Amino acid sequence: MPEHDFVIVGAGSAGCVLANRLSEDGAHRVLLLEAGASDHRMLTAVPVAWLAAASTPAIGWGFEAEPEAATDLRSIPQPRGKLLGGTSSINGMMYSRGNAGDYDRWRDAGLAGWGFADVLPYFKRMETSWRGEGPFHGGSGPLAVSRQPRDPFITPRMLEAAARLGYAESADFHGPQAEGFGLPDFTIRRGRRDSTAIAYLAPAQHRRNLTVETRAHATRVVIEHGRAIGVEYVKSGQRHLARAAREVIVAAGAFNSPQLLLLSGIGPPRELEAAGIAPLHALAGVGKNLQDHPLVVAAYRASRPCTFERALRLDRLALALLAWRLAGTGPLAANPISIQGFLRLGSAARWPDVQFQVSHVSMLARPWFPGWRPGAGHQFTAVALSLRPAGTGEVTLRSADPLASPRIRLGLLGNEADRRTAREMLRLARRFFATDPVSALVSAELAPGPAARSDEELDAYIRATIQTGAHPAGTCAMGRDDPAVLDAHLKVRGIESLRVADASSMPDVVSGNTNAPTIMIAEKASDLILGRPPPPPSSFPLSPAPEPLSSAGATAGSPRSR
Repeated sequence: MPEHDFVIVGAGSAGCVLANRLSEDGAHRVLLLEAGASDHRMLTAVPVAWLAAASTPAIGWGFEAEPEAATDLRSIPQPRGKLLGGTSSINGMMYSRGNAGDYDRWRDAGLAGWGFADVLPYFKRMETSWRGEGPFHGGSGPLAVSRQPRDPFITPRMLEAAARLGYAESADFHGPQAEGFGLPDFTIRRGRRDSTAIAYLAPAQHRRNLTVETRAHATRVVIEHGRAIGVEYVKSGQRHLARAAREVIVAAGAFNSPQLLLLSGIGPPRELEAAGIAPLHALAGVGKNLQDHPLVVAAYRASRPCTFERALRLDRLALALLAWRLAGTGPLAANPISIQGFLRLGSAARWPDVQFQVSHVSMLARPWFPGWRPGAGHQFTAVALSLRPAGTGEVTLRSADPLASPRIRLGLLGNEADRRTAREMLRLARRFFATDPVSALVSAELAPGPAARSDEELDAYIRATIQTGAHPAGTCAMGRDDPAVLDAHLKVRGIESLRVADASSMPDVVSGNTNAPTIMIAEKASDLILGRPPPPPSSFPLSPAPEPLSSAGATAGSPRSR
Protein backbone atom coordinates (compact mmCIF):
# COMPACT_ATOMS: atom_id res chain seq x y z
CA MET A 1 0.00 0.00 0.00
CA PRO A 2 1.25 3.56 -0.70
CA GLU A 3 2.55 5.29 2.39
CA HIS A 4 0.84 8.56 1.54
CA ASP A 5 -2.43 9.82 0.14
CA PHE A 6 -0.86 13.00 -1.22
CA VAL A 7 2.72 13.75 -2.24
CA ILE A 8 3.51 17.47 -2.60
CA VAL A 9 6.66 18.56 -4.43
CA GLY A 10 8.04 21.84 -3.11
CA ALA A 11 7.69 23.42 0.34
CA GLY A 12 7.43 26.95 -0.96
CA SER A 13 4.75 29.61 -1.11
CA ALA A 14 2.15 27.07 -2.28
CA GLY A 15 3.49 23.78 -0.94
CA CYS A 16 3.47 24.79 2.73
CA VAL A 17 -0.15 25.93 2.36
CA LEU A 18 -1.14 22.62 0.78
CA ALA A 19 0.68 20.60 3.43
CA ASN A 20 -1.28 22.40 6.14
CA ARG A 21 -4.70 22.29 4.51
CA LEU A 22 -4.53 18.69 3.23
CA SER A 23 -3.42 17.35 6.61
CA GLU A 24 -5.53 19.46 8.95
CA ASP A 25 -8.47 17.02 9.30
CA GLY A 26 -6.15 14.14 10.19
CA ALA A 27 -7.76 11.86 7.62
CA HIS A 28 -5.07 12.02 4.93
CA ARG A 29 -1.41 11.01 4.95
CA VAL A 30 0.63 13.84 3.41
CA LEU A 31 4.28 13.88 2.32
CA LEU A 32 5.96 17.22 1.58
CA LEU A 33 9.24 17.08 -0.37
CA GLU A 34 11.63 20.03 -0.24
CA ALA A 35 14.98 20.17 -2.04
CA GLY A 36 16.36 22.70 0.45
CA ALA A 37 16.72 22.64 4.20
CA SER A 38 15.48 24.56 7.24
CA ASP A 39 14.41 28.19 7.17
CA HIS A 40 15.65 28.89 10.69
CA ARG A 41 18.08 31.72 9.90
CA MET A 42 18.33 35.25 11.21
CA LEU A 43 19.14 36.44 7.69
CA THR A 44 15.73 35.39 6.41
CA ALA A 45 13.88 36.64 9.50
CA VAL A 46 15.12 40.25 9.42
CA PRO A 47 12.87 42.16 6.98
CA VAL A 48 15.44 44.70 5.89
CA ALA A 49 17.95 41.93 4.99
CA TRP A 50 15.82 40.45 2.20
CA LEU A 51 18.15 41.49 -0.63
CA ALA A 52 21.03 39.72 1.10
CA ALA A 53 18.86 36.65 1.67
CA ALA A 54 17.78 36.58 -1.97
CA SER A 55 21.41 36.53 -3.12
CA THR A 56 22.78 33.98 -0.63
CA PRO A 57 23.80 30.82 -2.56
CA ALA A 58 23.23 28.44 0.36
CA ILE A 59 19.47 29.12 0.36
CA GLY A 60 18.83 29.71 -3.33
CA TRP A 61 18.68 27.76 -6.57
CA GLY A 62 21.22 29.99 -8.28
CA PHE A 63 19.17 30.32 -11.46
CA GLU A 64 20.19 32.76 -14.17
CA ALA A 65 18.39 33.57 -17.38
CA GLU A 66 20.07 32.72 -20.67
CA PRO A 67 21.92 35.60 -22.37
CA GLU A 68 19.75 37.30 -24.99
CA ALA A 69 20.70 39.94 -27.54
CA ALA A 70 17.92 42.31 -26.47
CA THR A 71 19.46 42.56 -22.98
CA ASP A 72 23.11 42.88 -24.03
CA LEU A 73 23.79 39.16 -23.56
CA ARG A 74 23.59 39.50 -19.79
CA SER A 75 22.84 36.53 -17.53
CA ILE A 76 20.13 38.05 -15.36
CA PRO A 77 19.82 36.43 -11.90
CA GLN A 78 16.50 34.78 -11.09
CA PRO A 79 16.42 34.39 -7.30
CA ARG A 80 14.31 31.47 -6.03
CA GLY A 81 14.37 30.17 -2.48
CA LYS A 82 15.70 26.67 -1.83
CA LEU A 83 14.58 26.15 1.76
CA LEU A 84 11.37 25.67 3.70
CA GLY A 85 9.05 28.45 2.64
CA GLY A 86 10.72 28.65 -0.77
CA THR A 87 10.79 32.14 -2.19
CA SER A 88 8.44 33.36 0.55
CA SER A 89 11.49 32.95 2.82
CA ILE A 90 13.76 35.22 0.76
CA ASN A 91 11.47 37.67 -1.06
CA GLY A 92 10.76 41.33 -0.28
CA MET A 93 7.61 40.37 1.69
CA MET A 94 5.39 42.82 -0.17
CA TYR A 95 1.74 41.77 0.01
CA SER A 96 0.10 42.44 -3.33
CA ARG A 97 -2.80 40.66 -5.01
CA GLY A 98 -2.96 42.31 -8.40
CA ASN A 99 -6.38 43.73 -9.23
CA ALA A 100 -9.88 42.47 -9.91
CA GLY A 101 -9.36 42.73 -13.65
CA ASP A 102 -6.62 40.07 -13.53
CA TYR A 103 -8.92 37.38 -12.18
CA ASP A 104 -11.95 38.42 -14.19
CA ARG A 105 -9.77 38.06 -17.27
CA TRP A 106 -9.06 34.44 -16.26
CA ARG A 107 -12.76 33.82 -15.75
CA ASP A 108 -13.67 35.41 -19.07
CA ALA A 109 -11.16 33.12 -20.81
CA GLY A 110 -13.31 30.17 -19.73
CA LEU A 111 -11.81 29.36 -16.31
CA ALA A 112 -14.93 29.12 -14.19
CA GLY A 113 -14.36 29.75 -10.51
CA TRP A 114 -11.36 32.06 -10.99
CA GLY A 115 -13.08 35.47 -11.21
CA PHE A 116 -12.31 38.06 -8.58
CA ALA A 117 -15.55 37.40 -6.72
CA ASP A 118 -14.54 33.71 -6.57
CA VAL A 119 -10.97 34.18 -5.35
CA LEU A 120 -11.53 37.06 -2.91
CA PRO A 121 -12.84 34.67 -0.20
CA TYR A 122 -9.56 32.75 -0.43
CA PHE A 123 -7.51 35.92 -0.07
CA LYS A 124 -9.56 36.74 3.00
CA ARG A 125 -9.23 33.20 4.37
CA MET A 126 -5.46 33.27 4.22
CA GLU A 127 -4.75 36.57 5.99
CA THR A 128 -4.89 38.34 9.29
CA SER A 129 -4.80 41.91 8.06
CA TRP A 130 -3.87 44.82 10.26
CA ARG A 131 -7.07 46.41 8.94
CA GLY A 132 -9.20 43.67 10.47
CA GLU A 133 -12.08 41.72 8.94
CA GLY A 134 -13.90 43.57 6.17
CA PRO A 135 -15.25 43.34 2.63
CA PHE A 136 -11.75 43.04 1.17
CA HIS A 137 -9.68 41.64 4.03
CA GLY A 138 -9.57 38.76 6.48
CA GLY A 139 -8.98 39.02 10.19
CA SER A 140 -8.22 35.47 11.32
CA GLY A 141 -6.09 33.73 8.66
CA PRO A 142 -2.66 32.14 9.11
CA LEU A 143 -0.67 34.85 7.29
CA ALA A 144 0.09 38.15 9.02
CA VAL A 145 -0.32 41.21 6.79
CA SER A 146 1.16 44.27 8.47
CA ARG A 147 1.12 48.00 7.91
CA GLN A 148 4.14 49.72 6.40
CA PRO A 149 5.37 52.52 8.69
CA ARG A 150 5.27 55.92 7.06
CA ASP A 151 8.45 57.97 6.97
CA PRO A 152 7.22 61.20 8.59
CA PHE A 153 9.48 63.43 6.50
CA ILE A 154 9.66 61.73 3.08
CA THR A 155 6.28 60.07 2.51
CA PRO A 156 4.06 63.18 2.89
CA ARG A 157 6.24 65.06 0.41
CA MET A 158 6.03 62.24 -2.11
CA LEU A 159 2.27 62.04 -1.74
CA GLU A 160 2.08 65.76 -2.41
CA ALA A 161 4.20 65.41 -5.54
CA ALA A 162 1.98 62.56 -6.74
CA ALA A 163 -1.09 64.73 -6.22
CA ARG A 164 0.48 67.52 -8.26
CA LEU A 165 0.95 65.01 -11.08
CA GLY A 166 -2.74 64.15 -10.94
CA TYR A 167 -2.63 60.93 -8.93
CA ALA A 168 -4.94 60.23 -6.02
CA GLU A 169 -3.84 58.83 -2.67
CA SER A 170 -4.85 55.21 -2.05
CA ALA A 171 -5.28 54.03 1.52
CA ASP A 172 -5.60 50.40 0.40
CA PHE A 173 -4.43 49.02 -2.95
CA HIS A 174 -6.76 46.06 -2.36
CA GLY A 175 -9.81 48.12 -1.51
CA PRO A 176 -12.47 49.67 -3.72
CA GLN A 177 -10.00 51.57 -5.93
CA ALA A 178 -6.78 49.93 -7.14
CA GLU A 179 -5.13 53.01 -8.65
CA GLY A 180 -3.14 55.67 -6.84
CA PHE A 181 -0.19 56.32 -4.53
CA GLY A 182 0.19 55.10 -0.98
CA LEU A 183 2.08 52.54 1.08
CA PRO A 184 2.03 48.78 0.52
CA ASP A 185 1.38 46.07 3.09
CA PHE A 186 3.94 43.42 4.04
CA THR A 187 3.87 39.83 5.29
CA ILE A 188 5.62 40.70 8.54
CA ARG A 189 4.57 39.51 11.99
CA ARG A 190 5.83 41.46 15.01
CA GLY A 191 8.84 42.73 13.07
CA ARG A 192 9.80 39.35 11.56
CA ARG A 193 9.20 37.77 8.15
CA ASP A 194 6.02 35.71 8.03
CA SER A 195 6.77 33.18 5.29
CA THR A 196 4.48 30.25 4.50
CA ALA A 197 6.94 28.04 6.38
CA ILE A 198 6.19 30.07 9.52
CA ALA A 199 2.52 30.87 8.94
CA TYR A 200 1.35 27.51 7.53
CA LEU A 201 3.92 24.75 7.91
CA ALA A 202 5.24 25.31 11.45
CA PRO A 203 1.77 24.99 13.08
CA ALA A 204 1.18 21.72 11.19
CA GLN A 205 4.52 19.95 11.57
CA HIS A 206 3.49 18.19 14.79
CA ARG A 207 0.71 16.31 13.00
CA ARG A 208 1.33 12.59 12.80
CA ASN A 209 -0.19 12.39 9.33
CA LEU A 210 2.23 14.97 7.86
CA THR A 211 5.80 14.05 6.90
CA VAL A 212 8.26 16.71 5.75
CA GLU A 213 11.39 15.55 3.93
CA THR A 214 14.07 18.22 3.45
CA ARG A 215 17.08 17.96 1.11
CA ALA A 216 14.86 15.75 -1.03
CA HIS A 217 15.26 16.72 -4.71
CA ALA A 218 12.39 15.46 -6.86
CA THR A 219 13.64 13.99 -10.15
CA ARG A 220 10.45 12.85 -11.87
CA VAL A 221 6.77 12.13 -11.41
CA VAL A 222 6.13 8.42 -11.96
CA ILE A 223 3.31 7.81 -14.42
CA GLU A 224 1.72 4.38 -14.92
CA HIS A 225 -1.11 3.80 -17.39
CA GLY A 226 -1.80 7.52 -17.64
CA ARG A 227 -1.93 8.06 -13.87
CA ALA A 228 0.57 9.69 -11.50
CA ILE A 229 1.40 7.12 -8.82
CA GLY A 230 4.30 8.79 -7.06
CA VAL A 231 7.48 10.86 -7.15
CA GLU A 232 11.09 9.79 -7.44
CA TYR A 233 13.52 11.89 -5.44
CA VAL A 234 17.15 11.93 -4.41
CA LYS A 235 18.24 12.37 -0.82
CA SER A 236 21.78 11.91 0.49
CA GLY A 237 22.76 10.41 -2.84
CA GLN A 238 20.10 7.70 -2.63
CA ARG A 239 17.07 7.37 -4.91
CA HIS A 240 13.66 6.98 -3.31
CA LEU A 241 10.11 6.50 -4.56
CA ALA A 242 7.27 8.16 -2.66
CA ARG A 243 3.95 6.61 -3.68
CA ALA A 244 0.70 8.57 -3.66
CA ALA A 245 -2.61 6.76 -3.24
CA ARG A 246 -4.65 9.77 -4.31
CA GLU A 247 -2.66 12.54 -5.97
CA VAL A 248 0.70 14.06 -6.72
CA ILE A 249 0.67 17.87 -6.45
CA VAL A 250 3.57 19.76 -8.00
CA ALA A 251 4.14 23.10 -6.25
CA ALA A 252 7.77 23.73 -7.15
CA GLY A 253 7.40 27.15 -8.75
CA ALA A 254 7.39 28.67 -12.21
CA PHE A 255 10.84 27.29 -13.09
CA ASN A 256 11.00 23.95 -11.27
CA SER A 257 7.42 22.80 -11.89
CA PRO A 258 7.68 22.77 -15.70
CA GLN A 259 11.16 21.28 -15.41
CA LEU A 260 9.80 18.38 -13.34
CA LEU A 261 6.98 17.74 -15.82
CA LEU A 262 9.48 17.74 -18.70
CA LEU A 263 11.78 15.35 -16.83
CA SER A 264 8.75 13.11 -16.38
CA GLY A 265 8.14 12.96 -20.13
CA ILE A 266 5.27 15.47 -20.18
CA GLY A 267 5.71 18.28 -22.68
CA PRO A 268 6.56 19.03 -26.31
CA PRO A 269 7.77 15.67 -27.76
CA ARG A 270 10.52 17.09 -29.99
CA GLU A 271 12.01 19.10 -27.14
CA LEU A 272 11.91 16.06 -24.86
CA GLU A 273 13.64 13.86 -27.42
CA ALA A 274 16.30 16.53 -28.03
CA ALA A 275 17.05 16.54 -24.30
CA GLY A 276 17.21 12.74 -24.12
CA ILE A 277 13.82 12.26 -22.45
CA ALA A 278 11.37 9.69 -23.80
CA PRO A 279 8.05 11.46 -24.49
CA LEU A 280 5.24 10.05 -22.40
CA HIS A 281 2.44 12.58 -22.85
CA ALA A 282 2.39 15.43 -25.37
CA LEU A 283 1.55 18.84 -23.91
CA ALA A 284 2.85 21.69 -26.04
CA GLY A 285 2.50 24.36 -23.35
CA VAL A 286 4.77 22.92 -20.66
CA GLY A 287 7.47 25.52 -20.00
CA LYS A 288 6.01 28.04 -22.45
CA ASN A 289 4.23 31.31 -21.68
CA LEU A 290 6.82 32.43 -19.12
CA GLN A 291 5.80 35.89 -17.96
CA ASP A 292 7.40 38.30 -15.53
CA HIS A 293 7.35 42.03 -14.88
CA PRO A 294 10.15 43.93 -16.66
CA LEU A 295 11.74 46.29 -14.14
CA VAL A 296 13.71 49.49 -14.72
CA VAL A 297 15.68 51.39 -12.07
CA ALA A 298 16.40 55.07 -11.55
CA ALA A 299 18.62 56.43 -8.79
CA TYR A 300 18.93 59.91 -7.28
CA ARG A 301 21.36 61.51 -4.83
CA ALA A 302 19.58 62.95 -1.81
CA SER A 303 20.07 66.63 -1.08
CA ARG A 304 20.17 66.06 2.65
CA PRO A 305 20.91 63.18 5.08
CA CYS A 306 17.32 62.00 5.33
CA THR A 307 17.52 58.40 4.08
CA PHE A 308 18.06 54.91 5.51
CA GLU A 309 21.80 55.43 5.13
CA ARG A 310 21.76 56.88 8.68
CA ALA A 311 20.64 53.56 10.17
CA LEU A 312 23.44 51.67 8.43
CA ARG A 313 26.24 53.34 10.41
CA LEU A 314 27.78 50.42 12.28
CA ASP A 315 27.11 51.62 15.83
CA ARG A 316 23.50 52.51 15.04
CA LEU A 317 23.08 49.21 13.18
CA ALA A 318 24.22 47.29 16.27
CA LEU A 319 21.65 49.07 18.42
CA ALA A 320 18.97 48.47 15.79
CA LEU A 321 19.78 44.76 15.73
CA LEU A 322 19.44 44.63 19.51
CA ALA A 323 16.04 46.33 19.33
CA TRP A 324 14.94 43.90 16.64
CA ARG A 325 16.05 40.81 18.55
CA LEU A 326 14.50 41.93 21.82
CA ALA A 327 11.24 43.42 20.60
CA GLY A 328 10.94 43.12 16.81
CA THR A 329 11.04 46.89 16.49
CA GLY A 330 13.28 49.55 14.99
CA PRO A 331 14.60 50.23 11.51
CA LEU A 332 15.38 46.57 10.76
CA ALA A 333 11.76 45.50 11.26
CA ALA A 334 10.46 47.03 8.03
CA ASN A 335 11.64 47.81 4.52
CA PRO A 336 12.59 51.43 3.79
CA ILE A 337 9.82 51.98 1.25
CA SER A 338 8.95 55.65 0.81
CA ILE A 339 5.90 55.28 -1.43
CA GLN A 340 4.27 53.02 -3.99
CA GLY A 341 1.89 53.67 -6.85
CA PHE A 342 -0.26 51.50 -9.09
CA LEU A 343 -0.74 53.64 -12.18
CA ARG A 344 -2.07 53.64 -15.70
CA LEU A 345 0.81 54.61 -17.91
CA GLY A 346 -1.55 54.89 -20.85
CA SER A 347 -4.88 56.64 -20.41
CA ALA A 348 -6.66 53.92 -22.43
CA ALA A 349 -5.83 51.23 -19.85
CA ARG A 350 -8.77 50.03 -17.73
CA TRP A 351 -6.57 48.87 -14.84
CA PRO A 352 -3.14 49.94 -13.57
CA ASP A 353 -0.36 48.74 -15.86
CA VAL A 354 2.66 50.08 -13.93
CA GLN A 355 3.82 49.49 -10.37
CA PHE A 356 6.06 52.36 -9.22
CA GLN A 357 8.08 52.22 -5.99
CA VAL A 358 10.50 54.56 -4.29
CA SER A 359 12.85 53.48 -1.49
CA HIS A 360 14.90 55.88 0.58
CA VAL A 361 18.01 53.73 0.28
CA SER A 362 20.60 52.87 -2.34
CA MET A 363 20.53 49.44 -3.96
CA LEU A 364 24.26 49.35 -3.12
CA ALA A 365 23.72 50.20 0.55
CA ARG A 366 25.93 48.48 3.13
CA PRO A 367 27.05 48.95 6.74
CA TRP A 368 29.57 51.77 7.09
CA PHE A 369 31.55 53.70 9.67
CA PRO A 370 33.95 56.64 9.51
CA GLY A 371 37.51 55.39 9.24
CA TRP A 372 36.38 51.85 8.43
CA ARG A 373 34.66 52.03 5.06
CA PRO A 374 32.32 54.45 3.30
CA GLY A 375 28.68 53.79 2.70
CA ALA A 376 26.80 54.11 -0.56
CA GLY A 377 25.64 57.61 0.34
CA HIS A 378 22.20 59.09 0.85
CA GLN A 379 20.13 58.09 -2.17
CA PHE A 380 16.64 57.38 -3.42
CA THR A 381 15.97 54.36 -5.63
CA ALA A 382 12.94 54.26 -7.91
CA VAL A 383 11.83 51.07 -9.63
CA ALA A 384 9.01 50.74 -12.13
CA LEU A 385 7.52 47.44 -13.22
CA SER A 386 5.55 46.90 -16.40
CA LEU A 387 2.52 44.90 -15.27
CA ARG A 388 1.14 43.97 -18.70
CA PRO A 389 4.17 43.19 -20.87
CA ALA A 390 3.68 41.83 -24.36
CA GLY A 391 6.74 39.57 -24.45
CA THR A 392 6.95 36.04 -23.08
CA GLY A 393 9.75 33.57 -22.46
CA GLU A 394 10.14 29.88 -21.81
CA VAL A 395 11.63 27.24 -19.54
CA THR A 396 13.28 24.23 -21.20
CA LEU A 397 15.58 21.40 -20.19
CA ARG A 398 19.32 21.87 -20.30
CA SER A 399 19.77 18.10 -20.33
CA ALA A 400 18.19 14.91 -19.01
CA ASP A 401 20.09 15.41 -15.74
CA PRO A 402 17.40 16.17 -13.13
CA LEU A 403 19.92 18.02 -10.97
CA ALA A 404 20.89 20.45 -13.76
CA SER A 405 19.30 23.89 -13.82
CA PRO A 406 16.68 24.49 -16.50
CA ARG A 407 17.23 26.92 -19.35
CA ILE A 408 15.32 30.15 -18.69
CA ARG A 409 14.68 32.58 -21.54
CA LEU A 410 12.92 35.73 -20.37
CA GLY A 411 12.08 37.29 -23.73
CA LEU A 412 12.56 40.83 -22.41
CA LEU A 413 12.49 43.80 -24.79
CA GLY A 414 11.75 41.63 -27.80
CA ASN A 415 9.09 43.97 -29.17
CA GLU A 416 8.68 47.71 -29.58
CA ALA A 417 5.71 47.93 -27.19
CA ASP A 418 7.81 46.68 -24.26
CA ARG A 419 10.76 48.88 -25.20
CA ARG A 420 8.50 51.92 -25.38
CA THR A 421 6.96 51.09 -22.00
CA ALA A 422 10.41 50.77 -20.41
CA ARG A 423 11.36 54.21 -21.70
CA GLU A 424 8.13 55.77 -20.51
CA MET A 425 8.57 54.26 -17.04
CA LEU A 426 11.94 55.99 -16.72
CA ARG A 427 10.40 59.25 -17.89
CA LEU A 428 7.66 58.79 -15.30
CA ALA A 429 10.36 58.54 -12.61
CA ARG A 430 11.95 61.72 -13.91
CA ARG A 431 8.68 63.62 -13.81
CA PHE A 432 8.07 62.44 -10.28
CA PHE A 433 11.49 63.53 -9.00
CA ALA A 434 11.26 66.84 -10.86
CA THR A 435 8.00 67.72 -9.08
CA ASP A 436 7.91 69.80 -5.88
CA PRO A 437 8.34 69.05 -3.06
CA VAL A 438 10.23 65.85 -4.06
CA SER A 439 12.55 67.86 -6.30
CA ALA A 440 13.89 69.56 -3.17
CA LEU A 441 14.87 66.17 -1.72
CA VAL A 442 17.32 65.33 -4.52
CA SER A 443 20.45 66.98 -5.86
CA ALA A 444 21.33 64.83 -8.89
CA GLU A 445 20.11 61.99 -11.07
CA LEU A 446 22.60 59.14 -10.79
CA ALA A 447 20.93 56.68 -13.15
CA PRO A 448 20.17 56.70 -16.02
CA GLY A 449 21.96 60.06 -15.67
CA PRO A 450 21.13 63.43 -17.23
CA ALA A 451 23.03 62.61 -20.44
CA ALA A 452 20.54 59.85 -21.37
CA ARG A 453 17.70 61.76 -23.04
CA SER A 454 16.89 60.36 -26.46
CA ASP A 455 15.07 57.11 -27.10
CA GLU A 456 18.33 55.58 -28.29
CA GLU A 457 20.24 56.63 -25.16
CA LEU A 458 17.51 55.37 -22.86
CA ASP A 459 17.29 52.11 -24.81
CA ALA A 460 21.03 51.54 -24.31
CA TYR A 461 20.68 52.08 -20.56
CA ILE A 462 17.64 49.80 -20.40
CA ARG A 463 19.37 46.98 -22.30
CA ALA A 464 22.30 47.18 -19.91
CA THR A 465 20.29 47.31 -16.67
CA ILE A 466 16.78 45.88 -17.09
CA GLN A 467 15.79 43.22 -14.61
CA THR A 468 12.55 41.51 -13.67
CA GLY A 469 10.41 41.79 -10.58
CA ALA A 470 11.26 38.13 -9.82
CA HIS A 471 7.58 37.33 -10.40
CA PRO A 472 7.79 34.41 -12.89
CA ALA A 473 4.46 32.82 -13.79
CA GLY A 474 2.49 31.02 -16.46
CA THR A 475 4.75 28.09 -17.41
CA CYS A 476 2.13 25.41 -16.62
CA ALA A 477 -0.83 27.61 -17.41
CA MET A 478 -4.49 26.84 -16.89
CA GLY A 479 -6.66 27.22 -19.94
CA ARG A 480 -9.07 25.69 -22.41
CA ASP A 481 -7.06 25.86 -25.63
CA ASP A 482 -4.46 23.41 -26.91
CA PRO A 483 -1.34 25.02 -25.37
CA ALA A 484 -2.89 24.94 -21.88
CA VAL A 485 -1.22 22.55 -19.44
CA LEU A 486 -3.91 22.56 -16.76
CA ASP A 487 -7.67 22.70 -16.63
CA ALA A 488 -9.61 25.00 -14.30
CA HIS A 489 -9.20 22.46 -11.48
CA LEU A 490 -5.39 22.63 -11.80
CA LYS A 491 -5.29 19.09 -13.19
CA VAL A 492 -2.63 18.25 -15.78
CA ARG A 493 -4.60 17.66 -18.95
CA GLY A 494 -4.54 14.00 -19.97
CA ILE A 495 -2.89 12.67 -16.81
CA GLU A 496 -4.89 11.40 -13.86
CA SER A 497 -4.09 12.22 -10.24
CA LEU A 498 -1.59 14.97 -11.12
CA ARG A 499 -2.02 18.68 -10.44
CA VAL A 500 0.16 21.77 -10.45
CA ALA A 501 -0.65 24.48 -7.91
CA ASP A 502 1.69 27.46 -7.85
CA ALA A 503 2.48 30.59 -9.89
CA SER A 504 3.17 28.47 -12.96
CA SER A 505 -0.56 27.72 -13.16
CA MET A 506 -1.50 31.39 -13.78
CA PRO A 507 -2.84 31.91 -17.32
CA ASP A 508 -1.04 35.26 -17.28
CA VAL A 509 0.87 37.08 -14.60
CA VAL A 510 -1.15 39.19 -12.20
CA SER A 511 -0.65 42.96 -11.98
CA GLY A 512 1.48 42.97 -8.86
CA ASN A 513 3.71 40.78 -6.71
CA THR A 514 2.98 37.08 -7.05
CA ASN A 515 3.48 35.67 -3.55
CA ALA A 516 -0.02 36.42 -2.22
CA PRO A 517 -1.76 35.17 -5.39
CA THR A 518 0.28 31.96 -5.20
CA ILE A 519 -0.88 31.40 -1.63
CA MET A 520 -4.45 32.04 -2.78
CA ILE A 521 -4.07 29.46 -5.55
CA ALA A 522 -2.90 26.89 -3.00
CA GLU A 523 -5.82 27.68 -0.68
CA LYS A 524 -8.26 27.17 -3.55
CA ALA A 525 -6.39 24.05 -4.70
CA SER A 526 -6.86 22.43 -1.29
CA ASP A 527 -10.64 22.71 -1.70
CA LEU A 528 -10.47 21.38 -5.25
CA ILE A 529 -8.33 18.42 -4.19
CA LEU A 530 -10.48 17.46 -1.21
CA GLY A 531 -13.73 18.01 -3.09
CA ARG A 532 -14.93 20.70 -0.71
CA PRO A 533 -17.41 23.25 -2.01
CA PRO A 534 -15.89 26.70 -2.54
CA PRO A 535 -16.93 29.56 -0.32
CA PRO A 536 -19.73 31.72 -1.73
CA PRO A 537 -18.50 34.39 -4.15
CA SER A 538 -17.92 37.76 -2.50
CA SER A 539 -19.87 40.86 -3.23
CA PHE A 540 -17.68 43.92 -3.12
CA PRO A 541 -18.13 47.67 -3.66
CA LEU A 542 -15.62 48.38 -6.43
CA SER A 543 -15.40 51.99 -7.49
CA PRO A 544 -15.68 52.83 -11.19
CA ALA A 545 -12.46 53.49 -13.07
CA PRO A 546 -11.27 57.05 -12.53
CA GLU A 547 -11.21 59.55 -15.33
CA PRO A 548 -8.10 59.51 -17.55
CA LEU A 549 -5.17 61.23 -15.91
CA SER A 550 -4.36 64.82 -16.60
CA SER A 551 -1.67 65.53 -19.15
CA ALA A 552 0.77 66.03 -16.27
CA GLY A 553 0.36 62.43 -15.17
CA ALA A 554 -0.50 60.55 -18.33
CA THR A 555 1.80 59.42 -21.10
CA ALA A 556 1.28 57.88 -24.47
CA GLY A 557 2.18 54.36 -25.42
CA SER A 558 0.76 51.87 -22.95
CA PRO A 559 1.58 48.18 -23.44
CA ARG A 560 -1.12 46.02 -24.89
CA SER A 561 -3.50 44.40 -22.43
CA ARG A 562 -3.54 40.64 -22.44
